[in-house]
Amino acid sequence: MTPVDATHDASLRSWVRAANDPTSDFPIQNLPFGVFRRRGSRDSPAIGVAIGDRLLHLAICARTGMLTGDAAAAARLFVDDSLNRLMGHGRELSRAVRRAVSEILAEGNGPAERRADEITLALGDVELLLPVAIPDYSDFYASIHHATNVGSMFRPDNPLLPNYKYVPIGYHGRASSIVVSGTPIRRPSGQTRDDANAPPAFGASRRLDYELELGVYIGTGNPLGTPIRIGDADTHAWGVSLVNDWSARDIQSWEYQPLGPFLAKSFATTVSPWVVTLDALAPFRVPPAPRPSEDPAALPYLSDRTNEREGGIDLTLEVWLRSARMRERGDAALRVSQSRFREMYWTFPQMIAHHTSNGCNLRTGDLIASGTVSGSTKESRGCLLERAWRGTEPIELPTGERRSFLEDGDEVTLRGFAEREGYRRIGLGECAGMVLSS
Repeated sequence: MTPVDATHDASLRSWVRAANDPTSDFPIQNLPFGVFRRRGSRDSPAIGVAIGDRLLHLAICARTGMLTGDAAAAARLFVDDSLNRLMGHGRELSRAVRRAVSEILAEGNGPAERRADEITLALGDVELLLPVAIPDYSDFYASIHHATNVGSMFRPDNPLLPNYKYVPIGYHGRASSIVVSGTPIRRPSGQTRDDANAPPAFGASRRLDYELELGVYIGTGNPLGTPIRIGDADTHAWGVSLVNDWSARDIQSWEYQPLGPFLAKSFATTVSPWVVTLDALAPFRVPPAPRPSEDPAALPYLSDRTNEREGGIDLTLEVWLRSARMRERGDAALRVSQSRFREMYWTFPQMIAHHTSNGCNLRTGDLIASGTVSGSTKESRGCLLERAWRGTEPIELPTGERRSFLEDGDEVTLRGFAEREGYRRIGLGECAGMVLSS
C-alpha cells in the first residue's frame, strides 16, 4: 500500500488561494489528474492537475524546467489526449510527478507563483475531456446493502443468492458508451413488459435510474493467463473516479435472465473528469467492513493481511437531483443520497484479484466499477430503485414534484470526498448528466 508522506501534510498550503479553502475538493494534498483543452479553442488535448479553482498545465511546467528528476523525464507524456501512457508507466512515475507538482504549487514557491498566468488556467476556461481511453469496463455488485435491498424486492424470503458471500459478482460493461461528466444522456428505448400475460413492447424506457458508484482505473495490466494476487492488486490500480452507471430498470427486468444486464446498461455510463490517485487517498485507507460472524470467510485467493488492514477506502459519496422545474425556479439541487464506500462487502483489491483469477488480462485504462454504493439506511440507498423502493416511496422535490424514476430534464450529480482528523479533506469533483428525451 502507498505510505503517507510529506504531500499529505495537512499544514501544506498553496499559492493558489482557492486551494486553501477547507471546502475545496482540490487542495494541494489532492492533485488529481485530468485531460483538457482551452475552451473554444482548437488546441490539442493536454494533461493537467486540478488545484483549487485552477488547473496546472503539466506540459508548460515541463517545458519551462519546473519539473525535475523522474518527473521531468515524463514530459513527453503530458501532451496527450488521455492519461493512459502516464498510467502505463506505473505508480512510481506518477508518484514522482505528484511530488514535483506539490513542490511547484506550494506556498512560498515565488518563482512558480510569479509565472502563475503562464502555467495555470482557470477551470472555467477549460473543457474537461474523458480522462482515460478505456479499453474494457467491468461493473461489480459489491455492496451487500444494495444486493439485499434489490433482492428483497423480488425474493423477499431469500434476497441474497447463495454465491453472493463467496463471489465478487460482476458483469462485462460497454466501454464505447462511457462519457465524461456533463454529457447529456438520451433516454434509451428497448423491449419492456409490464403485463406478464402480454407480449413485450418496444419504446422509450419509463423507469430510468442512476447508480452511485466508484470506479478504479488500472495502471499496469497483467499478461493473459497470469492472475494478479490480492497482495499485488494495489500496484496495478492507479486512481479512482466517480461513476454513474445509468440503468433502464424496465428494460433490465425483461432482458436480464438468463445472462444478466445488456441494453439496459450499455446506452451510457458517466465518469467524472478527474482521476484521484491512490497515492492521494493513502491517509483514507481503512479495513474492509467487518463481516458478521456467521458469514463465510473469504476464500484464500481473496484474503491477505494487507487487504484486511487497509483494503477499503473511507469515502463519502452523494447523489444530488435537480429537475427542470427546479432550475427554472432557481432552486438548488436536492441531496437524495449519502453513503460510505467503506461499507462495501468486497474491496477493490478483491475485485481485481477475482477478475484476473481465471487468467483474464487487464490492460492499462481498464475501468472496474464497484456497483451501486448503498448503506443500511433509507438515506444511504444509492439508486432510485432502492431510494423510492420500486416506486412505492417516491421522493418529493422542493417544487412538489415526485420522483420514482428519472424524468426528462432531470440532472443527476454525484459528488464524493474523503476526510479524516489530522488530514485535509479531499474531493472527487463532480459526475453529472442531464436526461434528454428519447
